[in-house]
Amino acid sequence: MAESLLLPLVRGVAGKAADALVQTVTRMCGLEDDRETLERHLLAVQCKLANAEGRSQSNAYLRSWMEKLKAVAYEADDVLDDFQYEGLRREARIGKSTSRKVLSYVTYHSPLLFRFAMSRKLKSVLSKIKELVEEMKMFGLENSGNRQEPLHPWRETHSKLDESTDIFGRDDDKERVVKLLLDQQDQQKVQVLPIFGMGGLGKTTLAKMVYNDQEVQQHF
Repeated sequence: MAESLLLPLVRGVAGKAADALVQTVTRMCGLEDDRETLERHLLAVQCKLANAEGRSQSNAYLRSWMEKLKAVAYEADDVLDDFQYEGLRREARIGKSTSRKVLSYVTYHSPLLFRFAMSRKLKSVLSKIKELVEEMKMFGLENSGNRQEPLHPWRETHSKLDESTDIFGRDDDKERVVKLLLDQQDQQKVQVLPIFGMGGLGKTTLAKMVYNDQEVQQHF
């Protein structure tokens, strides 16, 4: 059933909130407190979800609450993706000055504008999940009985994709994006290539694979 996918979704978003690169960017934007609060709320919800899924079969209100949580989790995932992408962009600018003109086309032109936009997005998500956490208290949900499973299995993360790691199911997508990027070499202006889709589909992973591609590295 669809509800069974909610726990791994929330666990994954909580892991992304704890990502080292996300922490760095939110700290630079003065949003670290909001990021920490979001992470704590996601972990608190994660502890209760196993019990919530079991009880949702006979509780329509609880099922509605879980649907709202799923929507907010996807929204949070997209916001955290933006922080990760901005971190990768800044790393690229520091490491490769020759690519600065290219990168300027695919991100906010002003760090101040980025900070303002992301502050609004993060606070909006935080407000929604705070409301859901308050509602959750009314259900009297028990914590997960599986004490051996770590609450944050993806706590230790890294901003860079290990080039030695095999990623299955993304090679065709990566090759298409790489071809689009390299085919622009004779154009005066660089075209923006958005990667969009619902949370958890691997948008950030695909972007990292393209960034680490040897042809892309040599070209840019």
